[in-house]
Amino acid sequence: MQKNQSLNYESSWDKTLSEKDRAFIQHVFQETQYSKDPFITLWEAINHQSDLLVTVLIQNHGSSILTFQNQKLRYLDQTRIIAENTFTIPALVIEPYTSMPWTFIFPHGSYDEEAGTVPVNAKIVAVYEEDD
Repeated sequence: MQKNQSLNYESSWDKTLSEKDRAFIQHVFQETQYSKDPFITLWEAINHQSDLLVTVLIQNHGSSILTFQNQKLRYLDQTRIIAENTFTIPALVIEPYTSMPWTFIFPHGSYDEEAGTVPVNAKIVAVYEEDD
């Protein structure tokens, strides 16, 4: 029997998230909570420092806590790597059977500025040593 997935927010997100964004994230969670994809892309933006911000719904379907310590992530579409960076985020702890929104910041220079508009199907994937 599959465990029920819950949607949680990191405390700063819970305090500052707009009702519109919260409703959108809740809708995406309802539609994807049984997806085996660990990262569901919500939206992306470029900030004032020219960093690429990719907001995802992280889905931990496992029975262990999920953390990001020296974890390489790639943002890609079906044909190319758009961005790549290694993340260590002590504040990002995803409990078992929990989904949580998070924004990964790919610094200027770590992404393909020539990519233009990123396709809707672009997604983040974790890269492990055997994947390289």
